Amino acid sequence: MMLGYALRTIRARKGGFLGAFVALMCAAALITACGTLLETGLRGTIRTERYAAAPVLVSADQNVHRTTVKHKKGKTKVKHKAKPIAERAWLPRGLGKRLEGVPGVGAVVPELTFMAEPLTPGAGDADRPAYGHAWSSAALTPFRIVDGRAPRAATDLVVDRGLADRARLAPGDRLTVQSTQAPRTYRVTGIAAPDGNREALAHQTALFFSAREAERLADHPGQVTALGVLPAEGTSVDALKTAVKKALHGTTAQVSSGDGRGPVEFIDAAGARVKLVSMGGAMGGTSLLVAVLVVVGTFALSIQQRHRELALLRAVAATPKQVRALLGREALLVGAAAGTLGSLAGIPLGALLYGEFGDSGVVPATLDRVVSVFPPLAAVAATVCGAWAAARLSARRIARIRPGEALAEARVERTRPSWARVVAGLVFLAGGVVLVLVLSVLRTEPASTPVTFLAVVVLAAAVSLLGPLLVRGAAALLGHLLLRRTGPTGRLAHANLRGNAARMAAAVTPLVLLIGMTCTVLFVQPTLTAAARAQAREGVRADWTLTAHGPGVPEQAARQLRAADGVGAVTEVVRTTVRVGLDKYPAQGVTPDGLTRTWDPDVTAGTLTSFGAGDVAVSELAADQLGLAPGSRLALTLGDGTPATLTVRAVYARGLGFGDLTMAHDLVARHVDNPLAATVLVKSDRTKEQLAAALEKFPQVRVESPDAVDRLQAERGQSSADVNLLAMGLVLAFTAIAVVNTLAMSVSERVREFALLRLAGATRRQVLRMLRAEALSVLLIATALGSGVAFAVLTAFSVGMTGSAAPVALPLLYAAVVAGAGLLALAATALPGRAALRPLPVTMTTAKE
Repeated sequence: MMLGYALRTIRARKGGFLGAFVALMCAAALITACGTLLETGLRGTIRTERYAAAPVLVSADQNVHRTTVKHKKGKTKVKHKAKPIAERAWLPRGLGKRLEGVPGVGAVVPELTFMAEPLTPGAGDADRPAYGHAWSSAALTPFRIVDGRAPRAATDLVVDRGLADRARLAPGDRLTVQSTQAPRTYRVTGIAAPDGNREALAHQTALFFSAREAERLADHPGQVTALGVLPAEGTSVDALKTAVKKALHGTTAQVSSGDGRGPVEFIDAAGARVKLVSMGGAMGGTSLLVAVLVVVGTFALSIQQRHRELALLRAVAATPKQVRALLGREALLVGAAAGTLGSLAGIPLGALLYGEFGDSGVVPATLDRVVSVFPPLAAVAATVCGAWAAARLSARRIARIRPGEALAEARVERTRPSWARVVAGLVFLAGGVVLVLVLSVLRTEPASTPVTFLAVVVLAAAVSLLGPLLVRGAAALLGHLLLRRTGPTGRLAHANLRGNAARMAAAVTPLVLLIGMTCTVLFVQPTLTAAARAQAREGVRADWTLTAHGPGVPEQAARQLRAADGVGAVTEVVRTTVRVGLDKYPAQGVTPDGLTRTWDPDVTAGTLTSFGAGDVAVSELAADQLGLAPGSRLALTLGDGTPATLTVRAVYARGLGFGDLTMAHDLVARHVDNPLAATVLVKSDRTKEQLAAALEKFPQVRVESPDAVDRLQAERGQSSADVNLLAMGLVLAFTAIAVVNTLAMSVSERVREFALLRLAGATRRQVLRMLRAEALSVLLIATALGSGVAFAVLTAFSVGMTGSAAPVALPLLYAAVVAGAGLLALAATALPGRAALRPLPVTMTTAKE
């Protein structure tokens, strides 16, 4: 019976439930979209391309491992953790000979993969990175020559058909390739394409060299990227895989088949899965918290607008339990309908977000998106439970009061919020303060980012709970300073702010969340980037900087410049990521000779004067985290998984600008996929033109001012900022919808009030001016509170990450945020207000009675 009443109520009050329906539907769509990203990171398949004809692959382990054993209460617990390394790990070539005599093995094909970037205009494709291989490994795709012949000499080259079509290459043409060594011009001897019905390479470009030239460019003597194992006639893939595993027992080599071959081929895709899990989890968690806050506020406003109706139910003998049951069933019905539609809408929304991540390079195209029933089901469940809980929570007071009091209270809002609400608000405020204090001592971006956004949501929740008190206090201030001096409409707006503080607080909360969250998202990365750029500018002592079109500056260019007259020091900088234990640290390799003449990281302990091949310098952050000091020994894992133990020679302060670990250039360059220098610092009294003349054999290398280091740092920071904005874009969009939804609900239910104002002599224009004054007042209050929340959080973030309580806030961008929020507030107030003023006042007063 109660379910029937709930259905009839919803049908009779469609407009009253519309706001809650929209909020719940958007929440479900948001949760579903984030859930699909999370599931893709957990279960997404990485397709193989070049290894399509190799049923079994042998590769090196691409992870670092840590196993811990704990003994507790007579039980032994063994935990094993693995984290991916940043570069490609290599295999000993001798493993191939070990497999040649294994039963069931028909052939073992060694594979070399290395960077090989075509420099000819039109040959490059940002969506298809180019890799070099030995022609002997073409059978793994398999490729066949469709025009020309295979490479024989060191200057011969075979290109895939996609590159040939893009660059209009034919056998006999010349192509300059920048690989791990100096650029070299090759003669195209053939065009290759996959054999049979196999698809062309969609996500990479393949260049094939002679075996000797490929070994020179790979620069890993005695090692291979992988081994493709082909079965003997009559041997199944499962039997072959089992035999290969048995033969390699006792080694760290990994044996893959089927979908497991994709991560071997595309190591960046495997790393992207981890990133996608992290981002999907963070976005989903933040989205859920924002959704709960918005939905609770929306239901509270909806029930407040039905105060008179619910009071009449109490007056005609409805018990508190029946009122709560009615509201709960209404919420379940609305939540189920909104959750179902929202979860269906969230699937294409997740696809759109996934595509944007792919376009920005966060997710490689080789990682297939996963869509299953689990994210939509989770979204529906969360929506239904959230709606029910919000309705029951919002109905507690109206269900408990006596019928007579309910009828009296239906006309006048309580002057003071309940003690339970105030206490809950103070608890959330204390929690937000604690999070801000914690944030001020976090010094790594992965640790501080989730706390940053959580702090904004918790403080916004405190504003929501304490909203009536804050609005009433702000109304008194605005009334004294502004509203009472703007005529009758201002005085009416002031009276509404003071007399309907709870209703106004419901409108303030989403605006506070929108302004606070948007400012935090927009200014977190600029705060970090500004500090990093400042450190980079202050730490570069060089007169000139070398950069390059393409993958980097070759070592031969730096060597040639060192031999030129008037050049005092040349420092090559190669960037990578290393792991200490399982923790990841940004690192760089620098040329030790003349290092102090070109580079000053602000050494606070130790010295760089005797920096050598077995040494490492660490930032103050890394030194604190790892307990290091000059003279300490540091065991780490280089980018390609090679272990190394180095001696700490110095501790420096400018870790944001130069990374946490600094090692010798030659050590790092031997263990990265791209050994070319990202930048080269030059100390010289020669002019730019003289240095350029000394590098005329390297036309892709540019001589620039030291500001190039600052520019590169800014580009890296902008890339991170774009990813943050993209990741949180859905949350911000949902919050903006909540602002419009809440304000529209607040205005649309005031028809009777507007009609009474019209009957009392107020003109339509005066009522609209009153609404604008209210909207601007709400905007001012929300801007002050939202800006305060963002400033507190950003200041704590800046203290923790940069050591300075000076967050970066771009004035024009901040003004745009406030202006955007203002436009939303005015539009969401003016449009429903005009609609509410269209009917005749007498008609609307009678209808409401």
